[in-house]
Amino acid sequence: MEMMTRMPLLGDKFPEMTVRTTQGVKNLPGDYAGKWFILFSHPGDFTPVCTTEFVAFNKRFDEFRNEGAELLGLSVDQLQSHLKWTEWIENNANEKIKFPIIADEMGLVAQQLGMIHPGKGTNTVRAVFIVDPNGVMRTILYFPQEIGRSVNEIMRAFKALKYADEHKVACPENFPNNEWLGQGTVIIPPAATEAQIEERKAQVERGEIECLDWWLCYKKQK
Repeated sequence: MEMMTRMPLLGDKFPEMTVRTTQGVKNLPGDYAGKWFILFSHPGDFTPVCTTEFVAFNKRFDEFRNEGAELLGLSVDQLQSHLKWTEWIENNANEKIKFPIIADEMGLVAQQLGMIHPGKGTNTVRAVFIVDPNGVMRTILYFPQEIGRSVNEIMRAFKALKYADEHKVACPENFPNNEWLGQGTVIIPPAATEAQIEERKAQVERGEIECLDWWLCYKKQK
């Protein structure tokens, strides 16, 4: 297993590793080659906030998959603990967990990915890694143990990343619901040459885009 010697950064390749999960052994990122995947850690099984998160992730599982992303959970608990916890969730929340959960009982994966912060104890913090089809880490989020994550925001960030890649644009605050520029707007890459400035002006005249200045141009998403 390749060991990272520093905290992972945006743009890093996800480290190659073989892990045990509730759905069998998986090789990361190889088993997800060509797909987006979202790895999220939780401090511990049978904890209240984590349980609410897992129910929420599971309720959106089909939407994530339909959008092209697989989900993958993790904590430093044993495999049997994961299996008992998912059984409890199914019996008490009527949610059969559809995604695999990594059993990282030795904490090796968590250490590689910076999920254990000494100031927050020996459990994993609430980390989220959105990894693209090339195995590159595109979004990294860390939450403290006492604050639950918003699955809606993770879905929004994933969809924005995918849209930006496909259409070669940038996404404004709270895309696709930016209050200032308007519903469904995307940002055109800023002009980098005098010729591009003139092209932006021509695009405005043709009604293809709108600009507040040559460096801030936008249009409605397709």
